Amino acid sequence: MIDLTYDLHIHSCLSPCGDKDMTPANIAGMAAVKGLDLIALTDHNTSRNCGPFLKMADAYGVIALPGMELCTDEDVHVVCLFPDLYAAMDFDSYVYSRMMKIQNKEHIFGEQILYNEQDEIIGKEPCLLLANAAIHFDAVYDLTEERGGIMIPAHIDKTANSLISNLGFVPPDSRFTCAEVKDPKNLPHLRQTNPYLDHCRIVHNSDAHYLENINEPEHTIPVKSRSIPDIIQSLKHLESGIDK
Repeated sequence: MIDLTYDLHIHSCLSPCGDKDMTPANIAGMAAVKGLDLIALTDHNTSRNCGPFLKMADAYGVIALPGMELCTDEDVHVVCLFPDLYAAMDFDSYVYSRMMKIQNKEHIFGEQILYNEQDEIIGKEPCLLLANAAIHFDAVYDLTEERGGIMIPAHIDKTANSLISNLGFVPPDSRFTCAEVKDPKNLPHLRQTNPYLDHCRIVHNSDAHYLENINEPEHTIPVKSRSIPDIIQSLKHLESGIDK
């Protein structure tokens, strides 16, 4: 087993709340400077900057996963990660078809900037990506699993837009096997009040909207190899004790 440093919840400037400096190249470059092994791009309800992101990460020698921060019908945020761009974009099409089409007001929410694989601006998304998709939380497991991906309930220790804050509990019929806790100090209490988490791998991501907020290389996950299938399998299955 080897340990990989990671940050699996990062927003580009396609998210309306993402800083303009959060271009695919800048994200990959900052991850390389910080010494991260593994990163994921997870914009709100879209994966359309993942193509250039994967290319730039490869150029910098950083392992990268395409993803999305899905905003469910219950306003629960879920990080969804996929093994390749094809799977991510298939999920993107499905989510977009289920999303409320509300015109983005840039002066209120911010721009939603699209990039190409040369890290050049190619346009903007006109519909507000913060709008909830008509997808229930309990449907997300199958939707990601059938595309070879994984669902990770996002920042479950936050007081808004999280599984526990919005639903009040972990549904007993849940099937997710990995959850995100933003502040590691909150983990003992969360485990005590939600025993379901004892059987989950816990990850600590940045939810970065600014380059400087991307994780330092302090959290690790154990993997059999640096391959994408092994990384996803490790995220799905808790293999050894409490996560670092």
